[in-house]
Amino acid sequence: QNNSLPILTSSPPKPAITNKQALHFCIFISDTRISEIMPYQHQQHDHHQQHKNLSTILPKRIILMRHGESAGNLDTSAYTTIPDHQIHLTSVGLTQAHLSGANLRDLISGSSSSHWRVYFYVSPYARTRSTLREVGRSFSKRRVIGVREECRVREQDFGNFQVEERMKAIKETRERFGRFFYRFPEGESAADVFDRVSSFLESLWRDIDMNRLHHDPSHDLNLIIISHGLTSRVFLMKWFKWTVEQFEHLNNLGNCEFRVIELGSGGEYSLAIHHTEDEMREWGLDSEMIADQKWRAHANKGAWNENCPWYLDAFFDHLADSDENDEDDKTPNDASSISA
Repeated sequence: QNNSLPILTSSPPKPAITNKQALHFCIFISDTRISEIMPYQHQQHDHHQQHKNLSTILPKRIILMRHGESAGNLDTSAYTTIPDHQIHLTSVGLTQAHLSGANLRDLISGSSSSHWRVYFYVSPYARTRSTLREVGRSFSKRRVIGVREECRVREQDFGNFQVEERMKAIKETRERFGRFFYRFPEGESAADVFDRVSSFLESLWRDIDMNRLHHDPSHDLNLIIISHGLTSRVFLMKWFKWTVEQFEHLNNLGNCEFRVIELGSGGEYSLAIHHTEDEMREWGLDSEMIADQKWRAHANKGAWNENCPWYLDAFFDHLADSDENDEDDKTPNDASSISA
C-alpha cells in the first residue's frame, strides 16, 4: 500500500574488533593527537617567551593633563543649556593648551634619549579634544606613535543639564556626605569614576604588556592622558593605592596643569622624580604620601614599602608588638611538644 510505512531492514552486523586491532587504533589516535598538539604547544611556548620579553618594555612617563579653560569654567551657567561633553575651550584655554604642549615637549626632550616618542589618550569631550589638538602642535608627526580616544577617562557625570542653583545645593550636600562616595542625581560619584578608571588601567597594562602601542625598545615612550581634574585625581588614587581619606584631601589640577608619573631607577613609578616636595604638598599630599613617593623613586619593581602606614597601621594600629612566645604562631606540633 502507498500509505504504508517503509519496511526497515537491519544492516548486516559489523565484525567485532579484535584486541590487536583496538590496540593499533588507540596508538594511531594517540600519535595523531600528539602530532596535532605538539606544534600548538610550541606556538604557545614561543608566544609566552615573546610575551615575557615584551612585558619588560615600560613607558618612561605617564603624564596626566587637565584640559584648558572651558566656557563652563568661566561661567557655570553654560551647563544649563549646553551638554557637558559639548562645552568648548575659551580663547584663554586654547592658549593654555598651546603653551602646555611646548612645556611638555621641552620636559620630554630635555630628559629623555633623542629617540623619544609620545602616545596620547584623550577623553571624548570637546574641551579635551581641543586641548589635544593644541598640545599636538608642539610635536612632529614622527614623534607621535598613536592617539586613542578613551571614553573611560571622561569627566564625572554630573547628571545631564545642570540647573545652576540646584547644583550649588547639591555640591554643598556632597561636601557634607563626602566627595568620593556622593553620587550626583542622574550622574556619578567619584567611586563610579574609580571603577571605570580601574578598568582603563587594566586595559592600559595589557596594551603595554603586549606592545600594542608599537613601542620600540630603543625609544623612551611617554603616555600623555588628556582628561579632567577629578578623573586625573582618581587615576592617581588607583595607581598609588591611596585611601578614600587621602583622595578627599587632594586639590584639583588647574587648567592645563599636569602630573608626571615617571619610571624610577629600580622600576617603580613616582611623582617625586619630576616634581618637588613643595609641589606635592600643594596638591594635598601629606608627609607620609610624599615619603612614599620618594621611596618609589628608587624602589625595585614590585617591592613593598613596609613603612607605608596606610597599608597596615591605618587598619591595625591597636595590635600589640610581635612576641617570640606568641601562642598564635605555634603549630599543633609545637603545642604538643610544650604540653609534653
